[in-house]
Amino acid sequence: MVPPLANLRVLDFSRILAGPFATMQLADLGATVTKVERPGTGDDTRTWKPPHDDRGQATYFQAVNRNKSTIVLDLSDPADRARAREMAVTADVVVENFRPGLMADFGLDYDQLQPENPGLIYCSITGFGRGPGAGLPGYDLLIQALGGLMSVTGAPDAEPQKVGVALVDVLAGLFATTGIFAALHHRTATGEGQRLDIDLLSCLLAGLVNQASAYTSAGVVPTRMGNQHPSIAPYELLTCADGELVLAVGNDRQFSSLCEVLGEPELATSQRFSTNTSRVRNRVELRADLERLLAARTAAEWTDQLAEARVPAGVVNDIAAAFALAEKLGLQPTVEVPRADGSTVSLCRSPLNLSVTPPVYRSAPPDLPTTTSER
Repeated sequence: MVPPLANLRVLDFSRILAGPFATMQLADLGATVTKVERPGTGDDTRTWKPPHDDRGQATYFQAVNRNKSTIVLDLSDPADRARAREMAVTADVVVENFRPGLMADFGLDYDQLQPENPGLIYCSITGFGRGPGAGLPGYDLLIQALGGLMSVTGAPDAEPQKVGVALVDVLAGLFATTGIFAALHHRTATGEGQRLDIDLLSCLLAGLVNQASAYTSAGVVPTRMGNQHPSIAPYELLTCADGELVLAVGNDRQFSSLCEVLGEPELATSQRFSTNTSRVRNRVELRADLERLLAARTAAEWTDQLAEARVPAGVVNDIAAAFALAEKLGLQPTVEVPRADGSTVSLCRSPLNLSVTPPVYRSAPPDLPTTTSER
């Protein structure tokens, strides 16, 4: 089996998360990805620990850098810049997330590379674009705050909350991957490369989906609602005899089945709760009625009964339990990736289940070269 991107050469100047996440998607599908790192320290996330593995390598770095090789280059050094340019003019894809203007100073921006490499696909990832916000630093937490995500995350009477993972960077990495694939398709048809600009703020605004359209289409400014949903009920965390149960009831049939399992089917035909719109309007009364009934049993007991009735429900797993669930369901959530010394590191498997050209796991995240000869 030949991976779908086996002949693709990617030069990756990006650091931290969004860019490396995008280039790892390409690497998993067979692309040859060369990561360019700074002398001495390398990618910032090499030092973002704990946690670390049994070899002391930061697990943050490991998350997004498998299937890559690395080269140490000091872009302030003319000889190293020349080496970087030599690699860039023969690459299919260049990915970078420096502050706007810096790659131009190095002679490595799209405008200077394109004449020598007209088929080049050049992806720049910034915080706020290349316009008036070009000088602003872009970190995930900052974008979550400025981009409105924190305003809709958390309890109504508590402080705004960030999401528990760098979601904006992940979104940006996925949007970057999608854009690169589109540009590759265009190049296949025309031979023409292009520049792709991805900014974190725009990625977050697009990722707000229904919360964004509430504002753009209806003038509604969403607010924090805890675990409740602005447009669906019951779609939240509810208290049972021993803890919490998640209910994600998306339609009237599921609500009717829920009421049957809870032993009070007449709730589903009540004028207060017969439609989703009425349930949203009367969500406070609905929650009180449901928690009264749920108090009779444990969350685990309700989960089993509701699953039989095809009602979306479950307990709140920690990450260990989440991986255990995926394993139980046959999803094979982890993969053992080989290191150069013959050992392996366990990493999260790609979710891409391609029937003919599945992802490959050739090599663990690389160690940082330490000598000139390794460069």
